[in-house]
Amino acid sequence: MSDGAGTRQSDVPALAPFHVLAKPTGAICNLDCAYCFYLEKEDLYPDGRFRMDDSVLEAYIGQLLASQAGPEATVAWQGGEPAIMGVDFYRRAVQIAEELRAPDQRVVYTIQTNGTLLSDELCEVFAEHDFLVGISIDGPREMHDAHRVDKRGQPTYDRVIEGLERLAAHRVEFNVLCTVNSANEDHPLEVYRHLRDDLGAEFIQFIPVVEHDTATGEGTGQRVSGRSVAPDAWGRFLIDVFDTWVTRDVGRVFVNHFDAGLASWLGLPPGMCIFAETCGDALALEHNGDLYSCDHFVDGRHRLGNITETSLPELVGSDAQRAFGNAKRDTLPSYCRECEVFFACHGECPKNRFTTTPAGDPGLNYLCAGYKAFFGHVDGPMRLMADLLRQGRHADEVMKIFATAGRNEPCPCGSGRKAKLCHGR
Repeated sequence: MSDGAGTRQSDVPALAPFHVLAKPTGAICNLDCAYCFYLEKEDLYPDGRFRMDDSVLEAYIGQLLASQAGPEATVAWQGGEPAIMGVDFYRRAVQIAEELRAPDQRVVYTIQTNGTLLSDELCEVFAEHDFLVGISIDGPREMHDAHRVDKRGQPTYDRVIEGLERLAAHRVEFNVLCTVNSANEDHPLEVYRHLRDDLGAEFIQFIPVVEHDTATGEGTGQRVSGRSVAPDAWGRFLIDVFDTWVTRDVGRVFVNHFDAGLASWLGLPPGMCIFAETCGDALALEHNGDLYSCDHFVDGRHRLGNITETSLPELVGSDAQRAFGNAKRDTLPSYCRECEVFFACHGECPKNRFTTTPAGDPGLNYLCAGYKAFFGHVDGPMRLMADLLRQGRHADEVMKIFATAGRNEPCPCGSGRKAKLCHGR
């Protein structure tokens, strides 16, 4: 493999850590989820085969492993639906990684899937090589099936559960990605309890659906589709789940926004690009080797090049990509910079910054009201957990603190409200 598109460890200088979401089928998927932003990316490749071939596969894995400075590198697959590639593709990917990794380098494999195409054979490969599998599910059956349907418009919940059962049978570690949208935004606890109790999820990512209204021809304006989560509802959703989590699930269930928030209160990197000051270190790789600035910016303007022509490290470190990442910080309106929760939010993702501030300045995040409510509400508990950790104790001790407060006593978070009206609800 030394004379192919793959690259050995000594051939490429190390970069700061970055993450690549590789899409071996491009936008091709067996489902037709109503809110999916990626299906339309098929139009970028009108003559595409939409199957990653060996030359691109070897270039991706070889260049990625060679450019990671630390002892661990993550090979990540997403779609479209990556399970369409079949079991032989992933066997081949693991083989390439094992041949190209440094002797002391550990390769972590992850895949995000809708779960409907998980065969026993594929799960065996995942189990053998310790894949972490992300399953997309939007809560109980009726909420999930509201938008997550197949090409015939048929519901998919039962097929997703069958996929989860196969993963469990083969003891494959999984986490859950749950979008929050118009169908489930008013049912936060029902969604959370279903994921936690019925599915046994211990790692949960909540992703807000923010979809421009293309039906009216205003796809770049401030209008959003009826499927999108409302800003206030997004804040309430996170708050209600947090109040259950902080009183019973700390250290047992891990929720992306809560982990990121606690890191920010500790003065650490949040671990989520949307809350970082700058971005540009989470890129998307299409099936043919085209590299894009971000999963949410796969378009002609943000195509950096092709990794079979220009190396992955060169593209990641390019002036265009660094400018893209710094723009997250540099284009924020003063309304955001002066906000009391700016340290935790940093304006969230640039893809959602299409509304205006109260003064009429552009660049305000559509979800601003929700995030302000959420980060304001969790300030007290986050301070408590951060203080515990600084003392060398455990964050889950916060649950005992809340448990000792009577419902009519002041909430331990320091808000001044009774516990039953605050985090003790």
